[in-house]
Amino acid sequence: MTLGTVLVTGGAQGLGAAVVQAVREQGGRPVVLDRVPTGKDVDVCVDLSDGRAAEDAVRRVSAQVGGIDAVVTCAGIDACGRLVDIPGDDWDRVLLVNLLGTAAVVRAALPDLLERHGRVVTVASTLGLRALSDATAYCASKFGVVGFTRALAAELQGQVGVTMLVPGGMQTGFFYGRDEQYKPPPDLRLNQPADVAAAVVFALCQPPGCEVRELVITPSVEPSWP
Repeated sequence: MTLGTVLVTGGAQGLGAAVVQAVREQGGRPVVLDRVPTGKDVDVCVDLSDGRAAEDAVRRVSAQVGGIDAVVTCAGIDACGRLVDIPGDDWDRVLLVNLLGTAAVVRAALPDLLERHGRVVTVASTLGLRALSDATAYCASKFGVVGFTRALAAELQGQVGVTMLVPGGMQTGFFYGRDEQYKPPPDLRLNQPADVAAAVVFALCQPPGCEVRELVITPSVEPSWP
C-alpha cells in the first residue's frame, strides 16, 4: 500500500523523527509539524499548545502538498512533580500539547482524510492506561488521548482508519532535563524509537477495510505495564 503524504507532529526528534524516517523508507512523503525546524523540504514550525495555530498549520500543509493521506500525532511533553508543586501554566501546557493539540491537528486534517479514506495514528502511553504518582498532567493528557481515540474510531468507522499506539519507555530525549528522581535508572531497558516507528508504519500500511485499532508496544521489562 502506498503511504502518500503523512503529517507527523513532533517529527523533529524522538519517536516523531523515527516515524518520519520510517515513512520515507516506505516510499511515503512525511511532513513535520514541530516547534523545531528539521531543515527538510516540507516542515512547519508551530506551537501545538495553540490549537487554532495548529489547525491553520495543517490547512497550510494540505494546500502546499495537495492533501494529507495520514496523520501521526507524536508530539508530547511532560511536567513531573506533585500537583501542588507544578506551576499551573506548566501543567496546563501538557494538556494543551498532548491532548488538545492532538485533537486540533486531527480535526483540521479530517476533510482530507475523509476524502481519501486516510488514516490516523494517535500516540497515547502506558500511562494513559495506568496512573502514576507525580504524573498527574501526563496521565490526564494520555488518558484523554485514549478516550479521544476510541471515540474517534467509533465516529469514523468505515471512513477513516484510526489506530491508537500505546508505547512504553523509549530511548529518546523525552527524559532529558528532568530531576534525577524522574529519570529512568541507567540499567532500565528502553525500546528504540525506530522499532516503535516500524509498528506505526505497519498500521498505516493495512489494506482498505482492515485496521489495527490499538497497539501496545513496550520493552519486555516495562515497569508500567500491565
